[in-house]
Amino acid sequence: MSGSNQSQYRPRVSRMSKTAMFIVFLIAGALVAAGIVALLTSIFNHKQEGREQFTQVVELDETVVDPAVWGQNFPEQYESYMMTSDPRPGNYFPRTPTADDPREWTTYDNLANDERLVTMWAGYPFSVDYTEPRGHNWMLIDQRYTKRTTQFKQPGYCLNCHVSVPKLFTDLGNGDTVAGWEKMNAMTYDDAYEIAKDNGPIACIDCHDPATMELRVTRPAFMRGIAAYKASQGVSDYDVNRDASTQEMRTYVCAQCHVEYYRSPEDDNLTFPWSKGLTIDDAYNYYQEIDFTDFTHELTGASIIKAQHPDFETWQNGTHGQAGVTCADCHMAYQSAGAKKVSNHHVTSPMDDVNGTCGTCHKVSDDELKARVATIQTRFYQARDVSFDALVALIDDIEKAQSNGTPADRVEAARNYQRKAQFYMDYVESENSHGFHAPEYSLRILNDVTDTARQGQLALTGADVPSTPEPGRANDQAAPLPAGSTPINTSVPTPSPSP
Repeated sequence: MSGSNQSQYRPRVSRMSKTAMFIVFLIAGALVAAGIVALLTSIFNHKQEGREQFTQVVELDETVVDPAVWGQNFPEQYESYMMTSDPRPGNYFPRTPTADDPREWTTYDNLANDERLVTMWAGYPFSVDYTEPRGHNWMLIDQRYTKRTTQFKQPGYCLNCHVSVPKLFTDLGNGDTVAGWEKMNAMTYDDAYEIAKDNGPIACIDCHDPATMELRVTRPAFMRGIAAYKASQGVSDYDVNRDASTQEMRTYVCAQCHVEYYRSPEDDNLTFPWSKGLTIDDAYNYYQEIDFTDFTHELTGASIIKAQHPDFETWQNGTHGQAGVTCADCHMAYQSAGAKKVSNHHVTSPMDDVNGTCGTCHKVSDDELKARVATIQTRFYQARDVSFDALVALIDDIEKAQSNGTPADRVEAARNYQRKAQFYMDYVESENSHGFHAPEYSLRILNDVTDTARQGQLALTGADVPSTPEPGRANDQAAPLPAGSTPINTSVPTPSPSP
């Protein structure tokens, strides 16, 4: 009886239950297979998207200068390029547009905030207008309406780095870009601007070949300048568009403009003083050899060389330049756009994206990296103030010496010292990194400013100093150590990664 009852309640698996289980497993397997297929399809599509450089919507050629047209093929790059129109925090000063200047806002006025600049540039257009630069999209209109061009007669060569040039040079030269470049250089600024303005500011076509999108150099001044520098290093017949590597071009396209240059009195062309090398001493010796002068100082009568914006040369002499880190690595860092990797054409400070720029190599916190930059720039400005005060003191002393009976030969010697001290001061002042591109190198230059200015003051007293300052160093390398000696370890250890 008992056994019969147990048999009655024993669970049994029905034929229907087996069928249901089979169906469940079948459906589950199908779902897994579908998921794998979807995943593989997604991976394949993303790889294809990553391989595609762009989707051609419009055809581009050497006549298309408008970046908005290029933006139809490259929307991410165009969108970030247009961000160069945006003001930077703390560097936005509204103004009322006028017929003479239609701009609605401007930037930090350097002259109003440091009168030493006015003293240094007395008698030169920079002494009446020198503000912080706005983004690339403003470069043409800002040059057109600065007082340096509205109140002074300027040459057409000033447009080299403020207007898009490939089509302009081709049109001016009837197909010969070098001839077109030379023609623009020889014009007055006003005449050249009227011809050039429709080309707009520097944009896509200035750095990219419209047929291949490869980086390229479009300015003859850089082509000649880098060839002269390479020749000084033993490399003959250097053609930057033929011989430079892709990594080098990520700097060279920027170095077309962010450099020291002058207007050659021989042919009016924009010229880079690179035939002796890329240090400030090489440039100074070059100018001394050709006896070049930009202007006569209004207060002292000294023959002055006006430095421009030697960002490339300074970077070249710094840690990052020596390590092969390019301008684009820091100022146009790669970003993700879907599965694509695109460079940020905002062309802005690395501090705006510390993790994407500095953090690529330096595995420490953003705050620590910002603190390092702040330390470098603070030290630079402390040294800058000392050197600037020394230069201004020399200028004041020379101005007084011209009317207090100081012998003429002493005054002339002091002017020679002013020429060198001012070029070196102007060089680091006009360079845009505030000492960061080459911290030790920049501080060395400032030391030279102070030393040269003080020697100029001594010359006025009749002290036993040469009538002309020493030439720039033949090179910027440390002197060899005596045999058997060892260097003192003065390096600062890299901090451990922050938690």
